[in-house]
Amino acid sequence: MNNPASFLILLFLAITFLQSGYDKLFYWNDNLGWLKGHFSKTILKNMVPLALAKILVLELISGILAIAGMVQLLYNGEREYGFYAGVMSCVTLIFLLFGQRLAKDYDGARTIVIYFVPAVLVVYWLN
Repeated sequence: MNNPASFLILLFLAITFLQSGYDKLFYWNDNLGWLKGHFSKTILKNMVPLALAKILVLELISGILAIAGMVQLLYNGEREYGFYAGVMSCVTLIFLLFGQRLAKDYDGARTIVIYFVPAVLVVYWLN
């Protein structure tokens, strides 16, 4: 492994997205109830269950790719899965950012940017 920083960011992304996906999967109704209120005054108000399901899938794909990327970096130094993990993480975070901006939750949107920076870094480093 020639770039420990990439490995650490992949670990960060794996923990972030797998924990978030776990939370959505096992506490679906709690998340759905909160999000229905959060998006009640937006164009997403009637699509919250579908949007939540799509975000869940994106988060799980991002987290699984991050684990695959870490394994690949460790065992053969290849970067393909890590790169895809970074790209999928960025896509997932852009969807989340869009939702927060739509709901006019600017503090929530600002928080997503904090996660976006390392995701972009790992895309750059593993490209």
